[in-house]
Amino acid sequence: MTRHCLVLAAAFTLSVSVGIAQQAGVGYHVTKTYALGGDGGWDYIVPAPSQHRVYIGRTNRVMVVDTNDGKLVGEVMGIKGAHGTAIAEASGHGFATSGNDQSIVMFDLKTFKELARIPAAEDADAIVYDAPSNRVFSLNGDAHSSTVVDGASGKLVTNIPLGGKPEYGASAGDGKVYANLTDTSEVVEIDAKAATVARRWPTAPCRQPVAMAIDTKNHRLFSGCRSGVLAVSDYRAGRTITTLPIGTGVDGAGYDPATGDVFATNADGTLTVMHQDSADTYHVAGTVTTPIGSRNMGLDPTTHRIYVAAATFAPPPAPPAGAPQGRGGRATVVPGTFKLLVVER
Repeated sequence: MTRHCLVLAAAFTLSVSVGIAQQAGVGYHVTKTYALGGDGGWDYIVPAPSQHRVYIGRTNRVMVVDTNDGKLVGEVMGIKGAHGTAIAEASGHGFATSGNDQSIVMFDLKTFKELARIPAAEDADAIVYDAPSNRVFSLNGDAHSSTVVDGASGKLVTNIPLGGKPEYGASAGDGKVYANLTDTSEVVEIDAKAATVARRWPTAPCRQPVAMAIDTKNHRLFSGCRSGVLAVSDYRAGRTITTLPIGTGVDGAGYDPATGDVFATNADGTLTVMHQDSADTYHVAGTVTTPIGSRNMGLDPTTHRIYVAAATFAPPPAPPAGAPQGRGGRATVVPGTFKLLVVER
C-alpha cells in the first residue's frame, strides 16, 4: 500500500469512527432500509403523513412508497425530468414537476393517473402546495419564476417573475410562500393570493441557499446553503438571524416542531442535526453518517421519521476532450441499487 493510500485509509477510518461516535451521541440512527431499486437518479422526497406515503421524484416518474412497510404502492408515469411533488389533499390531486418539458403533471392521489399537464417554464424544479389559497407554486430555476396553478381545477393562474433562480420553498400557512434564490443568495416572499412578490432579504453570510424548512410557530425559515452553513431567518422581520455549520453538498432540510431539531442532509455522507434552544439560539448537536450522495430528505412530523435516499454510484465518465480541468462527468446511479433509509431516535 502506498503512503497516499495509507493516508486515505487512515482518514476514512477516522471519519467512520468519528461518524459512529457522533451518531451515537446525537441520538438519531438508521432504523430501517427499504430496497426499492429501479433505474435513474432522484430528487425531492415528500412525505404525506395522513396517507402514510412518501413521494420520490425518480427521473421519469414519481415513486409512491407506503411508509408502514416500505413497499412500492405505485408510480406516476410520464414525467420527463422528475423533481418535486406537491400534495393537495383537499381536492385529491397531486402535482409533479416535469422539468425537461417545462410542465406540471396533475395526477389522481388514488390511481396515480395523469389528469392534466399544465405548461410551466424552463427548469420546473421544486413545487410547493399552499393550503389557504389551494394553489401550487412550481419553482422554475432557469426561468427565474414561479408557475401558479389552482389546486382544484389544475388551471394555470399566472407566472410570477422572482428576480433570481429559485430552489426549494415552503408555505407558512398564513398566505405567504417562501423560496430560496440560489444565484442571488436571497429569500423571496410570495403573496399566495395576489400571486406577487411581496419582499426579499439576503441570506448572507450564507451563499447559494437551496434546501428549506419552516417553523411556523416561531416564524423561522431554515435555508441549507451550498457554502456549508444553514441560515436561520425571521420571516416576519425579513432578516437572517444566525448561521450554523453543516456538511457539504446540502440539498435537503427539515424541522421537527415536537423536538425542536433542525436537519440538513448533505452529499458528503452526513446528516447534520441542530437543536433550537430558543427562536434565536441554536447549536449543532452532531451528525448521522449516511451514504455518500444522500443529499435529499423528507421529514414526517407525525412519526418524527426522516426519510433519506441512497444508492450505489458508478464511477463518473471521463470528461470530454477540451473540457475545463476538474470538470469530469457526473456519477450515475447503478441500476437496482436505490433505497430509502429511515432515520429516527
